[in-house]
Amino acid sequence: MSIGSPDSTVGVEDHPASAEPARAASVAHGKSPTRVALDRLRKDKVAVACACVVLFFILIAVFAPLLTKLEGADIGTFNPALVDEYGFPLSGPTAEHWFGVEPKTGRDNFARWVFGAQPSLIVAFVATLFGTVVGVLMGLLAGFLGGWVDRVISWVIDFVLSLPYLLFAIAMVPIVESLRGGSFTLTPDEQASTRFYVLIFVLSFFGWAGLARIIRAEVLSLREREFVLAARAIGVPTRQVLSKELLPNLVAPIVISASLSLPAYVTAEAGLSFLGVGLIEPKPSWGQTIASATNWFKADPLYLWLPVLGITALVLALALLGDSVRDAFDPKTRR
Repeated sequence: MSIGSPDSTVGVEDHPASAEPARAASVAHGKSPTRVALDRLRKDKVAVACACVVLFFILIAVFAPLLTKLEGADIGTFNPALVDEYGFPLSGPTAEHWFGVEPKTGRDNFARWVFGAQPSLIVAFVATLFGTVVGVLMGLLAGFLGGWVDRVISWVIDFVLSLPYLLFAIAMVPIVESLRGGSFTLTPDEQASTRFYVLIFVLSFFGWAGLARIIRAEVLSLREREFVLAARAIGVPTRQVLSKELLPNLVAPIVISASLSLPAYVTAEAGLSFLGVGLIEPKPSWGQTIASATNWFKADPLYLWLPVLGITALVLALALLGDSVRDAFDPKTRR
């Protein structure tokens, strides 16, 4: 059949249209697992909504000084004229104090609420970063090198996981303060700063071991795969095998672990501050505010509900976002 015949013309015109599904399928088939997971996350309405909520709290924490200036209040200014002789606020939310004032001190609740978001997010993100980096490094070394390195790292992981987390956190604060000269010689700002860094250290110290065990198990199965054996056979350095061959195949468990650690650390910071082990004055904290607000709940319920709602919304958004990330990186899940 000649090219110029009518039948052949129809065939030529029909061929691009018929090839479109095949071309689209080949493009989709050629995507990396990470690209596929990100595409699934963008189509997940729950994940998008939760990401917007988390972004909202991040913006509040970042622009807290600007927001307090916009309101015209200050985080540490005492207003005794706004409370009665028993410490109860004389009025609720006003144009000058959007969320009312703190009982007993008269400090602005809105300023303390927006600044209280900062330590929760900083502690959670920094502890997640350090815990993830250390956990991935230890898991890679233990699973790939094996031998005595694996035995030592595995023993350290088991030791860390066996420690009582709460008792360790309680004991670390006076130990560090005594190394700095004792709590009686430290200023309130120095005590608050010490507790802030101790809290990050404690959460990071206990956060890496679980991830390291997961990464070790994954590496033990990956190191016997053909692409790793071929790289070692041609003399590729160990550092490049770990970074170029193994690490890209561990993106899914790393991202899932980090996304699930964030809400846990936010809750842990608030819980330790509530128990008096975490952050203290003058650094504001939602957990610290909740501990103080329980004594004033009947007289001023808004004082308690503000940090409770902030923690609940942030933790719920992070938890649901973590579930969406886990489902997106799971090839067996279809949403």
